[in-house]
Amino acid sequence: MFHFTIGMDPNIARIGPFVLAWHGLLTAFAIVLAVVVIYREFARRGLSLAKYDSLAFWTIIGGILGARLFYVIDHAGYFLDHPLEAFAIQEGGLAVYGAVIGGFFSVLLLTGIFGYPFGQVIDAIAPGLILAQAVGRIGCLINGDAWGGPTDGPFSVTYTHPDALLPSSLHGVPTHPYPIYDMAMNLAIFGVVVWLNRRRLPAGTTFAVFAALYAVTRFVISFVRQERIWFWGLQEAQVVSLVVLAVSAVALYILLRRQPSSEPLTAD
Repeated sequence: MFHFTIGMDPNIARIGPFVLAWHGLLTAFAIVLAVVVIYREFARRGLSLAKYDSLAFWTIIGGILGARLFYVIDHAGYFLDHPLEAFAIQEGGLAVYGAVIGGFFSVLLLTGIFGYPFGQVIDAIAPGLILAQAVGRIGCLINGDAWGGPTDGPFSVTYTHPDALLPSSLHGVPTHPYPIYDMAMNLAIFGVVVWLNRRRLPAGTTFAVFAALYAVTRFVISFVRQERIWFWGLQEAQVVSLVVLAVSAVALYILLRRQPSSEPLTAD
């Protein structure tokens, strides 16, 4: 039986009203890691790096805004009573799907502005994005903001610190280590997208496969989570997963009927 206890404070330090949390620190590291990995993929593909910094910066902003928006919506009851805490992103509470969707539409807009080929860019982004998600889940594991339901199974985690972000009713209770499941899933998908990016495929295919794989696996592992039900017994992430899977399947059907991309790899 592999059971472990997390009793560490999710916050590293407090300076006045500002809180430096492990989640915020690891999220920042994940973002830097993604920027570096994607930069290398841009260079490998021959994509222009002249406007990369601006593209990366505004995509990150869009991703963070989307991630926080999805989290606040999913926990609307709490934030209606604590509206100012909706802005305390450094303490945790970022929805992965919100980051992906917010970042996706930011890239869609920015590639048009900067003259980048959209399909090539999203394929280049895929490995950095999924790797960053895996790293970011370490912060979720520490602070408990992506908690699993109670379990008496052979693999569990128990939170004992009073400031852990899971519901107080679950403090001291063995729960599914959901962030670990998600990390393992992300790393497996990372391997797939890196392999796909070495193949000659129509532009956009790698990202569509990434989105489809993430949708399927996220839908399945969300059954061990304890989140608000939207409808049909499904949580927010599961409903979004079904939509993403449907869109990805259509995109893949269209893309794989095309010849491998011959579009230019440089921006003006």
